[in-house]
Amino acid sequence: MPYFDITKKDPNYKARLGIIHTAHGDITTPQFLPIGTKGTVKTVTSEELKFWGATMVLANTYHLWQRPGDALVYKAGGLHKFMNWKGPIFTDSGGFQVYSLAKMRKTMEAGVLFQFDLDGKQEILSPEKSVQIQANLGSDIALILDDFPGYPFEHSRSQESIELTARWAERAVREHTRIVQDGDPVNPQQKLWGIVQGASFEDLRKQSAETMANFGFEGFAIGGVAVGEPHEEMMQAIDFSIPYLPEAAPKHLLGVGTPFDIVQAVSRGCDTFDCVIPTREARHGRLYISSKNDDGKEGYETIDVRLEKYKEDFTPIDDTCNCYACVNHTRAYVRHLLASDEMLGVRLATMHNLRFYLNLMEKIRLAIEHDYFDDLVKNFRDLTK
Repeated sequence: MPYFDITKKDPNYKARLGIIHTAHGDITTPQFLPIGTKGTVKTVTSEELKFWGATMVLANTYHLWQRPGDALVYKAGGLHKFMNWKGPIFTDSGGFQVYSLAKMRKTMEAGVLFQFDLDGKQEILSPEKSVQIQANLGSDIALILDDFPGYPFEHSRSQESIELTARWAERAVREHTRIVQDGDPVNPQQKLWGIVQGASFEDLRKQSAETMANFGFEGFAIGGVAVGEPHEEMMQAIDFSIPYLPEAAPKHLLGVGTPFDIVQAVSRGCDTFDCVIPTREARHGRLYISSKNDDGKEGYETIDVRLEKYKEDFTPIDDTCNCYACVNHTRAYVRHLLASDEMLGVRLATMHNLRFYLNLMEKIRLAIEHDYFDDLVKNFRDLTK
């Protein structure tokens, strides 16, 4: 059985339907991964995620390394057992923290020297260490440690970044092979994926993608996006990467994104996505609502339910959604909970936003399956006024 089955291709775009086969179940693609940074998707249970249609979650290598520690998770039998998630798990490499924790780290050939925010301890996260941590977590998809400089992009710095990432990739592959062959990993069927960097520069994306393809990874992530660049540059990063990666391999777009970004990225050949937007925005009272404009074009809008105008709004959050929050509660009630700092408010908002994103992925899959994806690409927009 191939690792990734492509079951249908769209005739007009690079979009496709697929199935990624893992030791903990199949992942239907295109698919969105809820973020479970510390081994939990905030405020919701594993059973709820499964019920809503999530097939894979993403956990954060750096944060689990800090607390509770990958050794403890290994003793628990791996992250699947520790968090009681029976489906596939995707772990990042700690590479995003190389970018986001710039004031607390130093990048060098050996790896990244971090100063932990919990206790001030300093430790190097090397390409080998990142692989070891992810092996202890037992995820189904692990990533190589990568380096990217952030926005605004500079060609010379980006060139250094892809060259360092390539050297780290070679070391990561060697260590992952050693662990699978000679170690005692939680999940011997774990797959290590490469990461394409290169900012929005066509020559660097091509170079990075070809280098990663030559390592023979069975899957790839496109990184260095969603760091402040305009939407157009994000799409360029995809367009400059996809042609140089094996068509038969699944491709993940790291940290993306808005519903509009996701539809556009699927059209360019991306298969899976992760982003904090639905859960983070929920904690701030911003909700995603299905909508149509005056021309009948389908899309969505975001509302800030904390606003005064929703105080007496006794309509559902989204009357097209059948999630628990929308079926049982009103905008006025959710607003009241958030204004009162009641935890249920964040929980209901999170429920809805995650269900919106998972419903969006189902809508995309159905559009590809039934040959109307072209209409979705052309008409799906952020209609927020």
